[in-house]
Amino acid sequence: MTHQHTTKLVRRLKIIEGQARGLQDMVKNGTYCIDIMTQTSAVKRALSSVEDDLMKVHLSTCVVDQIKEGKESKAVEEILKVYGLKRK
Repeated sequence: MTHQHTTKLVRRLKIIEGQARGLQDMVKNGTYCIDIMTQTSAVKRALSSVEDDLMKVHLSTCVVDQIKEGKESKAVEEILKVYGLKRK
């Protein structure tokens, strides 16, 4: 992963961290349930976006390199693992 990509992901994760802290405050303050659920949905979408980015990078770099190195079975194993994680 490039330095630029790492920086972008870390920035996005810090935003998600702030959203999670905000959720804690909302719960502590007795915020209306639907408002809390709206925010939890936003956090889930943000995390899913991070996962999608990581998967794209992994498939286009690590997996491609494994195939080029003749490690097809390891590449397939990792693709199936990522697929399984995304389905949960």
